[in-house]
Amino acid sequence: MASSAVEPMTASSRAVSADAAVEQLYAAHWRALVRLSVLLVRDTGTAEEVVQDAFVAMHGRWHKLREPDKALAYLRQAVVNRSRSVLRHRQVVDRHARVEQERAEVTTPGADKAVLDRARRDTVLDALAALPRRQREVLALRYYLDLSEAQIADTLGISRGAVKSHASRGAEAMRRNLGELLEDPS
Repeated sequence: MASSAVEPMTASSRAVSADAAVEQLYAAHWRALVRLSVLLVRDTGTAEEVVQDAFVAMHGRWHKLREPDKALAYLRQAVVNRSRSVLRHRQVVDRHARVEQERAEVTTPGADKAVLDRARRDTVLDALAALPRRQREVLALRYYLDLSEAQIADTLGISRGAVKSHASRGAEAMRRNLGELLEDPS
């Protein structure tokens, strides 16, 4: 008596059927799926990659498809989902690029920065040179060498009170002479 039971599918027969089925779907629907993805991602090369990835993923999961006759619907959904992923990725990349560009704009000095810095320095040095000798010496020792009042007093051979007085008067004269420069935030 001949058995009418169908032989169970082996791994190699499933692979052959997956290969044949995916080849048929590819030949019949690849172009339409690429057009679908192009409409979403607006780039033919990216759309082709999206569709190719969808076919590869479906081939790898062919044995898990409950209804192989709905493979085209699966592919369409996979193409739409992968296209969405591409768009999300682009948004993230664009956002990070904008943030980096804003940082670069904030931290990158202009071409004239060196000229402006030199002009500021010259202005400060001119204002310092306009001070009386003792005030100029006290301010230079205090702010350039970062010496304490006691160290300045010892260096110049004057009292600590005189150091405080010269520093106060010199700083006030500098503020007066550099008023606009001190107010400039750049």
